[in-house]
Amino acid sequence: MSDNHLVTDEAALVALYGEPGEASLVKEVDHVHAIYRPFIEAAPFCVLATSGPDGLDASPRGDGPGFVVVEDEHTLLLPDRRGNNRIDSLRNILSDPRVALLFLIPGIGETIRVNGRARLSVDPALKARLAVDGKEPRSVLVVTVERVYFQCSRAVVRAELWNPAAQVARSALPSAGRILAAVSDARVGGEEYDRALPERVKATLY
Repeated sequence: MSDNHLVTDEAALVALYGEPGEASLVKEVDHVHAIYRPFIEAAPFCVLATSGPDGLDASPRGDGPGFVVVEDEHTLLLPDRRGNNRIDSLRNILSDPRVALLFLIPGIGETIRVNGRARLSVDPALKARLAVDGKEPRSVLVVTVERVYFQCSRAVVRAELWNPAAQVARSALPSAGRILAAVSDARVGGEEYDRALPERVKATLY
């Protein structure tokens, strides 16, 4: 790749792509519009993007549809369920509250994007309200919404994301145990890890 062909300024970028159409501009609003709310409430999965002193992070978040609560048109509540305790996203939010959320809904081509600022709450009443099977989240992200808009279906259509025939068999790619063994020089992971993983995941979902 030659550096002579790099796009290095906004003017060149705009010249390359042209101006966005009206529909691409009017779809962006500064709150959870009534037309967007059902999409967020139907989504069982989203990606949380954050930035901090050590770099960027994009973290998958998922639970039953509506796990991200629309508290009001300017506020979302995202419970932090059990994970790997790396807390990369949460560390980032402590230093830079800006966040972006990308919501995906199985079978739906459009995605919903939310930009805003997050605070980390451990309010006992809030955690109790968002408990599942009697198990509370460790914390709750309270997101103040700044921008909301939908993304058209092209990327999902191109990826055939919801096409059952396009699904990849889990056995076609390295297992979690194999990955860990490879990157840790066999200190962690391996076949025993893989054998125990399904029950461990089931027992530690919440």
